[in-house]
Amino acid sequence: MVKVDVYTETERLVLRPFKRDDYHNWYKQFDNRLPSQYRHDDGRPSNLVAYTEDWFAEWVSNFDHSANEDRMYNLGVFRKEDGVNVGKIELLTIMRMDYQWAMMGYSIHNQFWKKGYGVESVIAATELFFNRLDFHRIELHIHEDNLPSINLAKKAGFIYECVRKDFSLENDRWTDFYIYYQNRS
Repeated sequence: MVKVDVYTETERLVLRPFKRDDYHNWYKQFDNRLPSQYRHDDGRPSNLVAYTEDWFAEWVSNFDHSANEDRMYNLGVFRKEDGVNVGKIELLTIMRMDYQWAMMGYSIHNQFWKKGYGVESVIAATELFFNRLDFHRIELHIHEDNLPSINLAKKAGFIYECVRKDFSLENDRWTDFYIYYQNRS
């Protein structure tokens, strides 16, 4: 597959693949996370020792490789005003062929919550993934009790479709997920 430019801007944000030079910015925001705010928020890691510049370079390289193979795209979400990394958006190709189907995930560092960055970045990423990567259907897979994520999905224009029972194995237990989707118009 030919490498596609996966970059977009909104009024306040830039969404683009992470680069190796983003390490200090990313690390600082990760380190400045607040303690976990609820069950589905990882909060600030208790030990950041493993997150070295070399680890980050390999992380970025792996995502570049996955994007070049059209398997997964990982975009950093950066504020335009100061370049601060506020989170990330990921898109995982489920199936191409006659489906053009993918799953999107999103994560905003919790110190930047309640500023609209999540909704703004998901709307922009959805448009980017439809128009630049030619996906037809994008799904969000959300834990049934993750109300902030459910609210974000609705605000970003995603439609509730169903509950997928015993859908994901987590902590040795099969977990149900709500499925929200958007199709390309």
